Amino acid sequence: MALEFGAPWSRSLKVASVFAAVTLAGVAAAGLLVVPSRLLFVRSMMVGLPLGVLAIAFFSIVSRYTLTATQLEIVRPLWSTAFPLAELVSVAGDADVFKGSLRLFGNGGIFSFTGFFWKRGLGCYRAFATDPGRAVILKFRTRTIVVTPDDQQRFIVRVRTHLANRDPVSRA
Repeated sequence: MALEFGAPWSRSLKVASVFAAVTLAGVAAAGLLVVPSRLLFVRSMMVGLPLGVLAIAFFSIVSRYTLTATQLEIVRPLWSTAFPLAELVSVAGDADVFKGSLRLFGNGGIFSFTGFFWKRGLGCYRAFATDPGRAVILKFRTRTIVVTPDDQQRFIVRVRTHLANRDPVSRA
């Protein structure tokens, strides 16, 4: 039985996304309307790069999280990323995980917070987030991920239940 968890946007994500989308669309519009057509390369870059950034950010949106008996799936508009729960070591909520974190590579607020981050005491982690205040840290044997499900407590309880019911051989 699969459980679905939403990925609601925080107010800061909504504000940052609107600001970024308007700014990037404005740069693209300026490229079309202001840059002379004889400067084809400049015009193409001013239109293509901002629209490309918007497209990549849009298709990287975290839509929801699906938790099954065997895996956690992060669902996006065109693809999903799955993490096998057999490798899970621990789960904990931490609304402050992004405070003091350094973004190594990824998106820091256009439609989502996704990518690779680093924080002292936690190390390198991969984020699939839309509301930092709902952050849940999942530590696997070889990686750490952060997700932000709509019902943080229910999500943690379900994952901990999975951990407790696992056969002892798979925990070794």
